[in-house]
Amino acid sequence: MTNPLDVEFETMTGTTTTLRTIGGESTTTWVVVNVASACGFTRQYDGLQALSQQEGVTVVGFPCNQFGGQEPGTHAEICSFTEEKYSVTFPLMAKIDVKGDNSAPLFQVLTSLSENTGNIRWNFSKFVIDSEGSVTRFGSRDEPEDLL
Repeated sequence: MTNPLDVEFETMTGTTTTLRTIGGESTTTWVVVNVASACGFTRQYDGLQALSQQEGVTVVGFPCNQFGGQEPGTHAEICSFTEEKYSVTFPLMAKIDVKGDNSAPLFQVLTSLSENTGNIRWNFSKFVIDSEGSVTRFGSRDEPEDLL
């Protein structure tokens, strides 16, 4: 079984990394979310930023344009928007697909390991991963402050 903490993915700068590398030794909980700048749930950036400030928690956002074309921007535009509007400091990775034939390997693993398996249905789906690689899946309507 693949541990999601060790699945490689691309950063916005084109290098590869893993959740474990991003979190480092101090992280005990990772929150992975597919994000979009023009979604009704975009306001959740505030709650995700607050989560990212908690000790032992690393939040990682993955921009995705698969749902209603709600993340059309470039990497620079996405970062500028999230920083200016929501003061986001947690890492945002390269834009990816989270469902279908071209879905990113990390999201293939996350959707297969969570209790609620199957395709992601919308932006701001959230996965909470512990240091052992166990995954709990939350939907778009689940608020970040209710995850931990």
